[in-house]
Amino acid sequence: MLASAAARIDGLPQDHLILDVGGWAAPMSRADWVIDLLPYETRGLYVHRPDPAQERFGADTWVQRDICGAAPWPFADKQFDFAVCSHTLEDVRDPLRVCEELCRVAKAGYVEVPAPIQELTFGLHGPWVGWSHHHWITELEGEGLRFTMKPHLLVEEGRHLPEGSTEGLTPEELVLQLWWEEGFAFREQAVLGVEEFDAWLFGLVEECRARAAPVGTPDGRWSRLRRRVRG
Repeated sequence: MLASAAARIDGLPQDHLILDVGGWAAPMSRADWVIDLLPYETRGLYVHRPDPAQERFGADTWVQRDICGAAPWPFADKQFDFAVCSHTLEDVRDPLRVCEELCRVAKAGYVEVPAPIQELTFGLHGPWVGWSHHHWITELEGEGLRFTMKPHLLVEEGRHLPEGSTEGLTPEELVLQLWWEEGFAFREQAVLGVEEFDAWLFGLVEECRARAAPVGTPDGRWSRLRRRVRG
């Protein structure tokens, strides 16, 4: 999570009840409750020696369950003043279900996900496109979120940004932030067929390319694919 976002959340009134959704790897110490697939005892993959004395939540307010499951989370409507969901939606099989429950159980909240430029850059995490364990490309759509499933064809030459495209970008440029109150809109973009996918992809990649580190120009393969779709 961005340091500026964490500081803003830490500054919320002390009597605000806060839920951290999917926070197992680096749970917010300010959270009163955490819900995650993995158990309390194994928390803190990205935190060196979690200190229970600094955490407002505890084993009794850590709910272990599949956050994408059909059953409602075990919280009342608008039980929480604020809910945090940082770098989780791109990992799960059903981000729409998670968004639905976020809007039900909290009055307001914060969502942070990788920006498309991360998911479209080759070599970011290995010899593939984007992060290997992420399933979705997320975009801001008005005051909500749109999710597009990452297909295997992204790896084809011309359908992604070259290695190094994220170098030099600020932490804020590498993520998308959504601060919301009283719910937010969310949907999946269902793309049918390669041509429909490319028509969407070309616009998104060109938008990202304009913000990327100058590591080269579109290759001939990219130009041929674009001509095929646009005519």
